[in-house]
Amino acid sequence: METQMLLRDPDIFPSEEVLRNALGETNYNLFQGFVQNITSPTSGLAMEWRYYNDGKAWLCKVVNKKKTVFWLSIWEHYFKTSFYFTEKHLESIDALNIADSLKQQLAQAKSIGKLIPLIIDVHNDEAMTDLLTLVHFKKSLK
Repeated sequence: METQMLLRDPDIFPSEEVLRNALGETNYNLFQGFVQNITSPTSGLAMEWRYYNDGKAWLCKVVNKKKTVFWLSIWEHYFKTSFYFTEKHLESIDALNIADSLKQQLAQAKSIGKLIPLIIDVHNDEAMTDLLTLVHFKKSLK
């Protein structure tokens, strides 16, 4: 059965309670650890929740100053992150210590204009390790 994207009501802000109910306790704890990591003073990223009418859902844009690092959406019992890279970054990403399946996904992705999407479904620690590696890589890009 296909999972569905959640947070579709424009009147219900994705508060901690809403996120906990959507993700379930285990994945909410995984999510909270991730949020604490990326928003810590050493990481310095900021999360900006907003309801987007075109997709009819709440999305979180994670930024470093004004630069978008990735997008985050909430699905039934997991969260999904979306990164966008340019072709010049593919070789560097291929050298990262991340799952081969992510490297294959990126190599086979269809470009959206000049950007190449990489989407990660996060519901376990292995996905979290790859996600943090990509967050730090994307943040380091000039």
